[in-house]
Amino acid sequence: MKILMFTNTYTPHVGGVARSVSELAAGLRRAGDEVLVVAPEFANMTTEETGVHRISAVQNFAGSDFSVPLPLSPGLADATEAFDPDIIHSHHPFLLGDTALRTASFLDVPVVFTHHTRYELYGHYVAQDSELLKRLALSLSLGYCDLCDGVIAPSRSIADFLADHGVRTPVTVVPTGVDVSCFAGGVGARGRSALSIPEDVFLVGHVGRLAPEKNLGFLTEAFSLFLKQNPDAHVLVVGDGPSRLMMQQTLEREDMGNRAHFAGVLRGAALADAYAAMDFFAFSSFSETQGLVLVEAMTAGRPVVALDAPGVRDVVTDQLNGRLLDAGTDAGGFAAVLEELATAGEGSRQAMRRAALETAADYAIDKTVARTRDYYQRMLSGDRSQGAETNGLWVRARRSLAREMEILGNFAYAAADAILPDGGGKPDRDG
Repeated sequence: MKILMFTNTYTPHVGGVARSVSELAAGLRRAGDEVLVVAPEFANMTTEETGVHRISAVQNFAGSDFSVPLPLSPGLADATEAFDPDIIHSHHPFLLGDTALRTASFLDVPVVFTHHTRYELYGHYVAQDSELLKRLALSLSLGYCDLCDGVIAPSRSIADFLADHGVRTPVTVVPTGVDVSCFAGGVGARGRSALSIPEDVFLVGHVGRLAPEKNLGFLTEAFSLFLKQNPDAHVLVVGDGPSRLMMQQTLEREDMGNRAHFAGVLRGAALADAYAAMDFFAFSSFSETQGLVLVEAMTAGRPVVALDAPGVRDVVTDQLNGRLLDAGTDAGGFAAVLEELATAGEGSRQAMRRAALETAADYAIDKTVARTRDYYQRMLSGDRSQGAETNGLWVRARRSLAREMEILGNFAYAAADAILPDGGGKPDRDG
């Protein structure tokens, strides 16, 4: 197959979606497929790439580490038409997501969308705590689903979320996969040595983008309370982002700086070693669709302590492969659970480690790639009512115009839905 992907975030950006798309593309290529990824350029890129078409982008959007692509890019239409894809896979509903719809319409191929992100929870990057913007983002993403031929949800809870919000396009659950060969090979002693962490201390870790939507103020408070309760324990934070300074300063004010290790962004063997160095993995985000780092930690045999939330509950089973705490648990309660685990017997910890490894096996990248390929094949075998003249210039133009009206209609409906959430005076999303 020839798969054309559109994504607003990709390597070298560090984040779950970027990693998910790059791992999927690599897995598809290993399976013998051709993949072209359309993605934004990032500042100071020097590495030569194959199978990636970079487009111009606004760097460090709204003070974040995101690049925002400019959908109108010279040469993009020629590159995508020359690639001649069998199917298009969109990974975002905005910006290049609309470009994916237009390209699919012009080339008359199916387009599928993976709902990676709870977009309504990221509005602080544009307007702090704007309820209007949250409703707009949610309505746009839901409407986008219904403009696609199929939707992939990374977890059952997100599939249920889409169904509960009225998405009519068929939704299939296909989790994001993890490269077992990478994360299962970490060496904990080497990771601790590299990060100057004593060998014999109980270590709780966290990996991810350090950003407000990850509920890191809560996690930092829990870490502080836990370290106060357990003077022999340490914490490790891997990653970077706008919340890093807050986390560091908070722990330093509490005189915990010498037991709180901030490693920055780690990749490859260094990241695998960091996971292996941990005794437990801590997670407090409510904004996940799956929580890729949870699977990575479990691939390294590390149980997870997390708050109950969509995506998270699909991976963590309480008292089996970790602890899944009630969403209303406060930081003190979270810290108390960490303390219980720190003082628990080695037998119970080993049982959780074994269960974590068993959970992670279901998310091995080759398994999830195979499921994605099967999904593509089902989409390609569907009846798209293609006639003999579907590639004629006039037919393409009419098809493209109809698609533009659908995209504009989705935006009009979403705007009305955000302003008039009770339905008064809103246009019909179907026309």
